[in-house]
Amino acid sequence: MKGPELLAPAGDWECAKAAVENGADAIYFGVEQFNARLRAQNFTLADLPELLAFLHGRGVKGYLTLNTLIFTDELPAVESLLKTAIAAGIDALIVQDVGLCRLIRHLSPDLPIHASTQMTITSAAGVAFAQTLGCELVVLARECSLRDIGKLQRDLQGRSLTVPLEIFIHGALCVSYSGQCLTSEALGGRSANRGECAQACRMPYELVVDGQVHDLGDRHYLLSPQDLMGMPLLSEVVAAGIASLKIEGRLKSPEYVATVVKSYRQALDKVMGGQKADIPRYELAMAFSRGLYPGWLGGIDNQELVDGRCGRKRGVYLGTVQAIADRGVWVALVESVQPGDGIVFDRGQPQIKEEGGRVYRVQTQGDRTHLQLGAGDIDWRRVQPGDRLWKTSDPVWAKQARQSYAQVGQRVPLIFTVDGEAGTPLTVTVQDDRGHIVQARSTMNLEPAQHQPLTTETLRQQLGRLGNTVFALQHLENRLVGAVILPVKELNRLRRELGDRLWAQRQQPPRWQFTARSHRDLLSPRPRPPAPSELSVLVRSAPNWTRRSPWGLSAFMSNTKTHGGTRKPCSGFEPKRPPGKAFGWPPPHIAKPDENWILQQVKRAAPDGYLVRNYDHLEFFAGHPMAADFSFNVANPLTAQFLQETYTLQHLTASYDLNLSQLEALLQYSGPTLEITIHQHIPMFHMEHCVFCAFLSEGTDFTNCGRPVNNTK
Repeated sequence: MKGPELLAPAGDWECAKAAVENGADAIYFGVEQFNARLRAQNFTLADLPELLAFLHGRGVKGYLTLNTLIFTDELPAVESLLKTAIAAGIDALIVQDVGLCRLIRHLSPDLPIHASTQMTITSAAGVAFAQTLGCELVVLARECSLRDIGKLQRDLQGRSLTVPLEIFIHGALCVSYSGQCLTSEALGGRSANRGECAQACRMPYELVVDGQVHDLGDRHYLLSPQDLMGMPLLSEVVAAGIASLKIEGRLKSPEYVATVVKSYRQALDKVMGGQKADIPRYELAMAFSRGLYPGWLGGIDNQELVDGRCGRKRGVYLGTVQAIADRGVWVALVESVQPGDGIVFDRGQPQIKEEGGRVYRVQTQGDRTHLQLGAGDIDWRRVQPGDRLWKTSDPVWAKQARQSYAQVGQRVPLIFTVDGEAGTPLTVTVQDDRGHIVQARSTMNLEPAQHQPLTTETLRQQLGRLGNTVFALQHLENRLVGAVILPVKELNRLRRELGDRLWAQRQQPPRWQFTARSHRDLLSPRPRPPAPSELSVLVRSAPNWTRRSPWGLSAFMSNTKTHGGTRKPCSGFEPKRPPGKAFGWPPPHIAKPDENWILQQVKRAAPDGYLVRNYDHLEFFAGHPMAADFSFNVANPLTAQFLQETYTLQHLTASYDLNLSQLEALLQYSGPTLEITIHQHIPMFHMEHCVFCAFLSEGTDFTNCGRPVNNTK
């Protein structure tokens, strides 16, 4: 069986090589613009031909991330970038922006598009929406559990949809739904939807309960999840029919990429062979770890998801300090330590400078070990018994990781077929694992052999000398007739010719269709809104309903307390229509499989329309008056026009990422249906994680947490 594709991150050339040599099937990377990791070194557009030739020669695909929102004035630049990527032979584009999907399909009808996790797709309706845009693969939101994925797959079967799904299998977890986090934008003007996330979720916070700061001890990082490690659930992931497994980490080191890719390559090969995969926890933790946990794949467990004690890399836990003596500490080690390893002392205050350094000497006495550090490395006044000890670096591990990609590790298997008889040229045909085939003939005829004829073993020895290439002889079929001979020099020439021609053939980029169209073809100026513009209000309680206003821009909610800000109600959920008032109802932001019962409750309230927030809403309330909320991330007219025309929206809210000039550019093409939010507490994190459950209860989710949110004022 062919297993899921293993997709690796590459922030630079070294990371790309590390991924390829350790067994990645594909890599994803960004260039100078329009990618969600602008802080990575990234590649340049000029790198694309060389990078893709390298990847394709090795049988690895290359996916370009264009996973940010595109502003109206950037459409010419992104169109130029798309043309370069198409010409270079990119294998697929990973896209967030709806309008960009439209532009890609306008320029090329067959270039593969992958719907980014930034699209916040959590249901079959979302997958169907992506397919209408021309997406051939969908990256699900990280918050989808295996149970959710199973339901989603069944829903897709019921719709007769066969869209491949991709999930994240390892790496950092965002606490917010990707594409629905405005925290960085609101706090510092650095938008996560534009590749500039400031990682506000990794900062320390206080929890205020009933006006008082709640004492949480040494737990200050309330929104920093542990890193995802899906390896323990790999068999279940494969059984769920996932097409691609993505490793997070375009800001990580080549050593991280090498270690994680190698670990998952070996584990995946074992699972596909019916074996149990070993979990190299030490190596994965050394590569990068804030703690390793299966994330949401196993379901919601708010106690485990966020440890709360640190928001940055920790590494491998070694134990607690028992005593301090002789420029070192005594520890009952739970992991081995060697001279040269880097360690750090954890006093439960990672927000201030922590003491740490290199281990100079290791001495063991019974079940205790003394770790001596270099003179002057540590301020011992800031170290005390009970401190946790972490290994932050291991030079031996790092060297092994670098060696894994310093030379060719993953070779391309070849099948050789040799034909000929005395008086004819020797004909050698070579075929690789991807169907490429080349053939060459000797420049001289085979001669009858008096001594030492060409045997299968001789042919294998001479034609199999491929050490300086990426190829390896897997099988040779000898179809020579009679005892014949050919000079070794000619065999070597044939081997080099065949290798060069096969390498050139493998490097050829895919040829996508390309039209001579432009983004301008999709733009048509719209009339300006009539003056005066309507002023509308989103209300959240009955006392705030003070006057009649147009339904599309107003809403009434009978209950606003929801678990973790998501869908599950903590204190009842039943819409109530205000007597004698026109109103619309806004359903919850996220829709998981089998949650249409919530939308049915909303519909039973018989509102005059709906403020829709996701793809399920667009589908479920089709045919009713609808206004689209900011969650659709409308940043350019291509997105606006698609939503307005496809779903007949009465109003459409512009993205919160737009400044005034960008709003004006959008208005030029979007007409009177565009809505702009002029006053609001901007939503920050939209989370599946519930801080109240995690830190005010011992429960795992809303079913057993005791509903602490209901018990506060």
